[in-house]
Amino acid sequence: MQKLFEEVGSLDARCYKEFGLSEDILMEHAAEGIASYIRDNFAKNSKVTVVCGSGNNGADGIACSRLLHVDYDVSIYYTKEPKSKMALLQQKRSRAIGVKETNEILASDVLVDAIVGTGFSGEFNLELKKLINKMNSLEAFKIACDVPSSGFYADMTLTMGALKKSMFLDANKEFIGEFRVLDLGLSREIYETDTSWHLLDEQDLKLPTRALKNTHKGSFGHLALACGSKSGASILSSKAALRFGAGLVTLVGYENEMIPHSIMYSHELPYNTSALAIGMGLGDEFSDKELAKFLNNSLPLIADADIFHMPIITEILKRKKLVLTPHAKEFVALLKRTKLADISVEELQANRFKYVEIFTKAYPEVTLLLKGANVIIAKNEEYFINPHGTSALAKGGSGDVLSGLIGALLAQGYEELDAAKNASLAHTTLAQSYKGADFSLTPEDLINGIGNL
Repeated sequence: MQKLFEEVGSLDARCYKEFGLSEDILMEHAAEGIASYIRDNFAKNSKVTVVCGSGNNGADGIACSRLLHVDYDVSIYYTKEPKSKMALLQQKRSRAIGVKETNEILASDVLVDAIVGTGFSGEFNLELKKLINKMNSLEAFKIACDVPSSGFYADMTLTMGALKKSMFLDANKEFIGEFRVLDLGLSREIYETDTSWHLLDEQDLKLPTRALKNTHKGSFGHLALACGSKSGASILSSKAALRFGAGLVTLVGYENEMIPHSIMYSHELPYNTSALAIGMGLGDEFSDKELAKFLNNSLPLIADADIFHMPIITEILKRKKLVLTPHAKEFVALLKRTKLADISVEELQANRFKYVEIFTKAYPEVTLLLKGANVIIAKNEEYFINPHGTSALAKGGSGDVLSGLIGALLAQGYEELDAAKNASLAHTTLAQSYKGADFSLTPEDLINGIGNL
């Protein structure tokens, strides 16, 4: 698990004030981090082009060029003449040793984007947009310095000091590529301060265990799922839950359903139920009275899909043990129904962190899992991002599998936040480990892969 920050300017300022490290020292370490990555991955004399802006991001790029000079065929392309104090200083140093400057960006072995960093908040003009398009079209391994400039598709983002939240907006997933954090002259443990936002690593996954030998099926919980008019969704969830360790799984419905032999079916909630799941393919089969009957308890509940468009969601939000798993459109509907915000999906996607914080502050006992290219999981001002999802999961039924995974962990006694985090990591790990073409992944493939986690 890694820390995430809104900005790192305050962390840099702390280095200057408390540790006696100058801006120059931090920059030299940043530049050395980029240069070291290039040395480790590309042979000497490889052609390296560094595209530099006029500010401190450009200064990082100029310093990196100086460090690679002689051993590499390195050239600097300036989008503008340096303006910041550090950019002017780094240009003076690079010119003193004869680093090449160029007026044209050509195909290279390595292309470094050092145009703008996290401090930039404006719009690129037409000339810069054309430049970015040309950079994207060139044959080269593309490295972003700190963060990719707007529209730049990086193969690797080498970010300075600490991870930034903005890197994990859904819209930026296309551009970040792989990423690494570069130290700035001291350990990240010292550089970073406390934060309520964290990035989940794949190794944070903790799978259910069966360490005790003297057990029976009831020892591992009983998940009951509401089986509605689109029963395929709840059947997928139930199969995933059974595979993920739940000892018993029952679909509760009011029609006779053809279901897998390993899944039980009932018109009543089983007496020994330990967790509930509702919403997946629920449709309109349940009457208000039947819904109220299913929910008339204090059991842990995973709520998904159709339930976000039903008035009963406001009652569900009063539960003490609750996990919600909306996608963007469902979360927008939830925000509107709770009178927290009336926004479009586009507005949400541009400000996902903001609206997750608004919701969890209003409902601190609810665990929220907001689906997306980067999943956000939150409860009571604790926030986690799972960035490991792939486009293979963009398939009907994938979310139903996730609901089943969460339900299985709730049934086995996991706390709601832990259930959401671990189920989400299992879900993305299953997609990552799928051996077929990404477009061919099905919910059944996810379920079949659970046993190999």
